[in-house]
Amino acid sequence: MDENQVYLFTDMEYNEAKIQRVIEETHLLDIIEPGQKVVIKPNFVQEKHDNSDDWDYVITHPVVMTAVIKAVCKKLENNGEIIIADAPMTPTRFDTLIQHFPVQDWRLLCDENGIAFQLIDLRDEEWFNASNGIILKSQKLPGDPLGKVMCNLKDEASEFWGKQTGSQGFYGADYDIKETNNAHNGSDNWYSVSKTVISADVFINVPKLKAHKKAGMTCCLKNLIGINTNKNLLPHHSTGTPAEGGDQFDNSESSRKLESAVTVYAKKIVHCCKFLTPLLVPLKNIAIKVWGDNRKSVRSGGWYGNDTLWRTIVDLNKVMYYANQDGSLREDSMDMRKKYIAIVDGILAGEGNGPLAPDKVEAGFLLAGSNPVAVDCVAAWAMGFDYQKIPSVCKAFDCKKYKLVDFTYDSIICYLNHNQGTSIGNLPKNVIKYFKAANGWVGHIENNN
Repeated sequence: MDENQVYLFTDMEYNEAKIQRVIEETHLLDIIEPGQKVVIKPNFVQEKHDNSDDWDYVITHPVVMTAVIKAVCKKLENNGEIIIADAPMTPTRFDTLIQHFPVQDWRLLCDENGIAFQLIDLRDEEWFNASNGIILKSQKLPGDPLGKVMCNLKDEASEFWGKQTGSQGFYGADYDIKETNNAHNGSDNWYSVSKTVISADVFINVPKLKAHKKAGMTCCLKNLIGINTNKNLLPHHSTGTPAEGGDQFDNSESSRKLESAVTVYAKKIVHCCKFLTPLLVPLKNIAIKVWGDNRKSVRSGGWYGNDTLWRTIVDLNKVMYYANQDGSLREDSMDMRKKYIAIVDGILAGEGNGPLAPDKVEAGFLLAGSNPVAVDCVAAWAMGFDYQKIPSVCKAFDCKKYKLVDFTYDSIICYLNHNQGTSIGNLPKNVIKYFKAANGWVGHIENNN
């Protein structure tokens, strides 16, 4: 199958047999050979919705995962290895998360087929937060049993090449801002990623389709955030207001400048004096009353002007495709990339303030392809979004080094429910579900054609 070809199935339900059948009918899994190591990467972002006990439109559904695993087992022909691996949000309780999934059934299925099986939490540590998100303590985790790969996309190899930031630089995942900025210093761009993922013969990406506060949408490209082992090496936004060279906020009002300065100062103090961390809990509650909570106010790069996160997303896809186990890069040729398959769970999907607090959409979509950019373009169209307004997708066409595509948007061919392939622009518009965008993207991401 050519990489510019994408399958879009509509009116799908969580019927395991049907999902397995349509996956097999695409012949995407024909690249799998007996004896290979196949890594399957779901979206295990966290155990449930931020504001309820719902989970089936937040994470990849177990029925989709089971269908994929069964299809892969058939291709391996009693010889090989299947590994389910992801790095959820750092406060996620992995034991609680996997209770949603029939892990023992997967293990038994693989054992019956002579296939080795592993389920791996790739995170190096887990956080314990207060209810308002303050990191109170952390504990080390075993992480990837094969260890990590430190990969440096230096200079022009990275999408951060030439990126300007404010005086405070990038913000990653925790209070150690220095660690993030040392990793991305204008020349070096270090990523700590799973050696299990890098050593795979075939990588199968099984994301959940959702709107996303910081990236616009999350599908194949964004799901690669979960191959990393240290989230603080991932720039999520540039600190400060737009007038200060940052993209933390969507405006440069004096109140935002004050909030940025206070936040940076408080986090620096707590990072140096961790015993003061509990003091942030009441201070955060006061800050919410003064500046508004995240459900109503745009902060932390949660808007269409975020010029940072897309670079992290595209870089991680380069690392997945081109990195060797010693951290070096393969030859800069698309023929040298890792074997890749994408199968997207958009049957129950998320709109609004995803990825952690979306509203449910009964979209009925299942997408499949062999290139994340092509699949994300079709997914964006099906959501009613314009790919040109989603930086992580449109910028992925423009990589100068370690390219992700060798085709154009107009040359993408979509097979709708196995019908004859056609360009995205010729797909019937009654398929589109018109997802509600996240707050900071409303009016800026929608496809108006």
